[in-house]
Amino acid sequence: MSKKGENIYKRKDGRWEARYIKGYDLSGRARYVSCYGKSYREAKEKLQAAKAALLQGASSASAGRKRFGTYCDEWLRLNRTRFKGSTYEKYETALEKHIKPGLGGCAVSALSTALVGQFGQDLLDDGLSPKTVRDILTIVHAVLEYTQEPGLRSVKVVYPKEGRKEMRVLSREEQKRLTAYLLTNMDECKFGVLLALLTGLRVGEVCALRWGDISLAERTLTVSSTMIRLKDYDASAPQKTKILLTAPKTGTSARVIPLTDYAVKLCRRFRVSDPDAFLLTGESERYVEPRTLQYRLGKYAADCGLAGVHFHVLRHTFATRCVEVGFEIKSLSEILGHTSPKFTLERYVHSSMELKRSNMDKLSEIGC
Repeated sequence: MSKKGENIYKRKDGRWEARYIKGYDLSGRARYVSCYGKSYREAKEKLQAAKAALLQGASSASAGRKRFGTYCDEWLRLNRTRFKGSTYEKYETALEKHIKPGLGGCAVSALSTALVGQFGQDLLDDGLSPKTVRDILTIVHAVLEYTQEPGLRSVKVVYPKEGRKEMRVLSREEQKRLTAYLLTNMDECKFGVLLALLTGLRVGEVCALRWGDISLAERTLTVSSTMIRLKDYDASAPQKTKILLTAPKTGTSARVIPLTDYAVKLCRRFRVSDPDAFLLTGESERYVEPRTLQYRLGKYAADCGLAGVHFHVLRHTFATRCVEVGFEIKSLSEILGHTSPKFTLERYVHSSMELKRSNMDKLSEIGC
């Protein structure tokens, strides 16, 4: 039986068989080749070696034809300086894990709408979400555009329909419960979580905040950076990943957020004199990274009996509370750091049952 996502099976004769796509005929039909081993590991190692040789054009009769995987590598290398570190890592992962294994060995002349469509369907069958598949196919489309091959102009990328997934939002009672918990024996991490709930900050933005970013006199919070953990491409580095402070997610993510009286009061409680000190530690050389803060929030939520709560839930909850009190959407969009009010309306505005009931009650005022 194969492991999920792998075409490796144990045969009746006791050997392990690993199949891979060696190429495609001009009709788009895949041509499979098998590798054999006495153990699962041996078969997988042979499979990986064969795929590597295939991508280098060393094991195919059509080695003289440029393969899609080669274009993928060129496209990523050419655009490396254009992408943020997190975006580059996301694209690299999609190419290495999905696109090159599925389409990389295909001669560009053999690509077709049907072949790309089947690739997308295979990803869905492997359990990937429609959104993830759409993101992967977007990269495929970009590489197809990069090739500038005349024959590929007719290749259409058909994206799967992405179903609307309702985001978890804390009810008012749940928010009060979580707030009361955070205020009890509050430390810097609890303070950071509550500040996110009061401002809609992303987890990386909270972790990157320093006290110099907060003006109590102006009652504002400035978002100028975000903290992320990325792959370290330095082979001599002691760890495979590293923490970086980079520019915010988008141009509009760099923003100034007005603070409420309540938020200002909390900030005064934890403020330190060093403007370079991180909010979550009170020190300039020590920080709390995003996955640690996510873990802390998970523990806080579990202690409160709240399920399915992560940092983006706090962000959506903040947006929902703003709508409930009649926030002007453009202002809310700018506070959240979105590129447009339309995106805020489509993704972040959730109508609570309390708001629906309040609006329905307005009908009684006119006798309906």
